[in-house]
Amino acid sequence: MRFVGEKINALIGEYLKPIETNWQPADLLPDSAQENFLDEVKLLRESTRELSYDYVAVLVGDTITEEALPTYESWLMGMEGVDQNSPQHWTQWIRGWTAEENRHGDLLNKFLYLSGRVNMRAMEVSTQYLIADGFDIGTGRDPYRNFVYTSFQELATNISHRRTATLAKQTGCPQLSKICGVIASDEMRHAKAYKAFVGQIFEVDPSEMMLAFEDMMRKKIVMPAHFLRETGVKIGQTFSHFSDAAQRLGVYTTYDYIDILDNLLTDWNIGAITDLDDAGQRARDYLMALPNRLRRIAERTKVPALEYPFSWIA
Repeated sequence: MRFVGEKINALIGEYLKPIETNWQPADLLPDSAQENFLDEVKLLRESTRELSYDYVAVLVGDTITEEALPTYESWLMGMEGVDQNSPQHWTQWIRGWTAEENRHGDLLNKFLYLSGRVNMRAMEVSTQYLIADGFDIGTGRDPYRNFVYTSFQELATNISHRRTATLAKQTGCPQLSKICGVIASDEMRHAKAYKAFVGQIFEVDPSEMMLAFEDMMRKKIVMPAHFLRETGVKIGQTFSHFSDAAQRLGVYTTYDYIDILDNLLTDWNIGAITDLDDAGQRARDYLMALPNRLRRIAERTKVPALEYPFSWIA
């Protein structure tokens, strides 16, 4: 972590944008200081009328996931090798990453509020529950496992937001399409950063990094909102329905999960890494065979057709 951390300052300039040049939620929403604000809101509301029930449910779930950033930042700050008292290297990256990600929830929340399609209080209750309940993603304080997780997760959120952007455009909601698109762009940039961290660790500690990658894939990469719930609902039950809606909509599917794994195997050149001990070699062989195994399982998986009455949707 010290070795990779010494290179972080250079990577920050590549994978995080200067704050003054970054987009902010206000750039993409009606301006309440302008005389035409109410007219702009009316147009926004009209553009969202044709969004499907599953689409709104997925957008709310995405928003809640983005707004649970206090949990994600505190989790990463607790990794081994991170010194919260130091303003450099890992601490600087985590805080800069959090600052960029924080805009996503703010933007989506305000859009949903203006849309009139959402029971905002019910959504806000779910957000508070998710932050209060925390999460367990199977990484512990191990940075290797955490960086496998964040590499995977940033790619997953890129896919989800990119697909919601496409669907919004097809439904006649260009403003929402642009919103989801700029968020997706951030997620891809962050994914490249975390993948770069893992790539550098593979250079200096290949066997342990391979074992960490294998361990995370054996456990399965759970989504950060897997504890998602509503009032009167047990932890995780709401997330299951949210996941079903995303599958029905084609926003994020089992096959996307497998494609992300394929992407990581290629980007990290897993098949060509040879400087491994026996355990590392076995881990590599397991990982290389995993996508085809998961595809055979996915072919037998059926997506539930039953729609669930989310409390979030007005």
